[in-house]
Amino acid sequence: MGCCSARCTLILLCCLQLVTALERQVFDFLGYQWAPVMINFFHIIVVVLGLFGVIQYRSRYVILYLLWTLLWVGWNVFVSCLYLDLGGLSKDSDILTLGVSSHRSWWKDNGPRCESDGLPSAGWQKWEPTTALSCWLEYQYVEVLHCIVQLLVSLLGFVYACYVVSTLSDEEDSFNFMGEFHHPSKPSQLIF
Repeated sequence: MGCCSARCTLILLCCLQLVTALERQVFDFLGYQWAPVMINFFHIIVVVLGLFGVIQYRSRYVILYLLWTLLWVGWNVFVSCLYLDLGGLSKDSDILTLGVSSHRSWWKDNGPRCESDGLPSAGWQKWEPTTALSCWLEYQYVEVLHCIVQLLVSLLGFVYACYVVSTLSDEEDSFNFMGEFHHPSKPSQLIF
């Protein structure tokens, strides 16, 4: 596989990550989960920086993206374990809300084919959650599906970013963008 096709694939994966992160950001805002809102915001910034690095041949930005991707994978595993009540974690805890507001996932009342026993409150004056009687897919599984999609795209992005960084590092070592080849024994002629 050539460098150009790996770069193009990484650009596509970064764009896909941006779309899924923005979608997740909207639903986290709806659910009053403040920790994921902040983490998603940082994720969006780092993916944009990584995208910039790939497009502009800047390996440092792609390395930043690589390191963040490892943290992002860990975050998604943590959130999945939290929603599945694994490892002593509980979805009913205040971890994701930072104790600022009462946690209520948007998906709990608005999931696929959810039937609720209450009517939505009129206007924006007072938000009253309804109780869902039955859903085709329970809200915690929808949240975990979001995490799984993010994990898969991130892992693919990580693999392609490793390859792109290795090719960018090779190019940076052999060419100085001033029209001549770099010789490690020869001092640089640029004086600042």
